[in-house]
Amino acid sequence: MPAVVQENATGDVLMLAWMDDHALAHTIATRKGTYWSRSRGEYWVKGETSGHTQYVHEVRLDCDGDTLLVKVDQTGGACHTGDHTCFDADRLA
Repeated sequence: MPAVVQENATGDVLMLAWMDDHALAHTIATRKGTYWSRSRGEYWVKGETSGHTQYVHEVRLDCDGDTLLVKVDQTGGACHTGDHTCFDADRLA
């Protein structure tokens, strides 16, 4: 299911990733953002290779039970480009 990742201190939306039951359980157990890569077909822990880690403060389920909100402390960039957020491109509206 989609996981909206939000910076705990500021409320800024950092990224959108995907989690399944295993990724969610690992995230809760370790407090490290753990996601499912749909393109690579494997799990990944944010910052495992880049050093741009996420400490997870809380995880919430939305009212429909089909989207997660993950509140984190982000070290370094959340985006694969190295930017702090994936949502710093030009505004569309």
